[in-house]
Amino acid sequence: MNEQEQEKRRPSFKEAFWFWLKLGFISFGGPAGQIAIMHEFLVEKKKWISDSRFLHALNYTMILPGPEAQQLATYTGWLLHGTKGGLVAGGFFVLPSMFILLILTSLYAEYGSIPWVYAMFNGLKPAVMAVVVLALIKIGKKSLHTVFHFFIAGSAFIGIFFFNVPFPIIILAALILAFVARTTLPFLFKKTHAAKKSLSLDESEYFISEKNIVSSIGFSAKRFIKQIIFAFVIWVVPLLIFYLTSGDFPFWKQLSFFFTQAAFVTFGGAYAVLPYVAQVSVEQLGWLTELQMIDGLALGETTPGPLVMVLVFVGFMAGYNHYDSSLLMGTLGLLTTTLYTFVPCFLFIFAGAPLIEKIRENPKVKEALSLVTAAVVGVVLNLTLYLGKAVVFPKNLTFYETDFVTLSWIAISFFTMYRFKIGMIPWIGVSALFGLVYYLIS
Repeated sequence: MNEQEQEKRRPSFKEAFWFWLKLGFISFGGPAGQIAIMHEFLVEKKKWISDSRFLHALNYTMILPGPEAQQLATYTGWLLHGTKGGLVAGGFFVLPSMFILLILTSLYAEYGSIPWVYAMFNGLKPAVMAVVVLALIKIGKKSLHTVFHFFIAGSAFIGIFFFNVPFPIIILAALILAFVARTTLPFLFKKTHAAKKSLSLDESEYFISEKNIVSSIGFSAKRFIKQIIFAFVIWVVPLLIFYLTSGDFPFWKQLSFFFTQAAFVTFGGAYAVLPYVAQVSVEQLGWLTELQMIDGLALGETTPGPLVMVLVFVGFMAGYNHYDSSLLMGTLGLLTTTLYTFVPCFLFIFAGAPLIEKIRENPKVKEALSLVTAAVVGVVLNLTLYLGKAVVFPKNLTFYETDFVTLSWIAISFFTMYRFKIGMIPWIGVSALFGLVYYLIS
């Protein structure tokens, strides 16, 4: 395909803009659910990006600190429309969640919890569970190419599910195994007949695929340096403003440094960093109480966006409590936390993705990242079971504690979307209505 024909396939920025905005309001279910939603729309429905390129981007974001789904959205937006596409995709992944949490947290701080909001969001959980299961099946079929890949996926699942092996260790182990296996046992990468057939599928209908190279995303050392400097300026400017205008600069400095540090250590997703944030913010800094932290986690679990958005709840409560129940200072704390949590995420993509694209065709890199994908399948299976347990067995993992209404809605959602091909977005709307109605009649 020549460059002119490829440009005709490029989705309009307007169409992509509205999708990323919509995604920000429906990105429930943690990383597994969010990745599933993007895969369903970007790969299967719109054919903006092929499976192989989607998984390549996912592999890279999995080895970065920060929320992988948000970074995957940024990466894909960048592939489609350059820097402005990445900013819109990554920004809209966060901003709707931020404003929803600002409203709900303000109401929570003033009036306590809001049962009907929780009920509506609870209706979404079973639908998202069905979406996750569907995505797990599809991604597993397209990424497990050899017996060795199945072994890696199974080992990753066993390690994280039964032995609580940290996610970064699993990814590191997959990369080491890839290096050792390619050097000493290259036959392990020999693909099955079914896998070869799957990989030989025509990708010409996709705008971004293995064969279609987007010329505008190449690596530039000059741009790389500029991006790092620009990110540093964005990081420094709010601190200077606080220094010049605030009568309590040490508080804002501590808040900014703490969440910057948290952004760089969130390997393995939000669950890896939340215990650390909870311990420091509650026990050492006294920004909020333990019960408030638990309520913040509940808000984060039931609203769209990455679960790491719980950190902005902590930022709000820090400002709110420090300034004697000031909603204005709570809002400023939330905005500050959002900035310092997500600026590094954008930097990792805009500075790092061009490098990853440059070495994408290297066979060693491709095989190593294919094992990362296999490990990710095992991790997503663990996330699926983790989410399923929390949704279906909210109290205890026993038959008598089973939420049969939720279990039934998962089955209905799966059957409806799989058998009748009902769109995911309208079904999420139906599920939210179901949750609200069930709350009102129960």
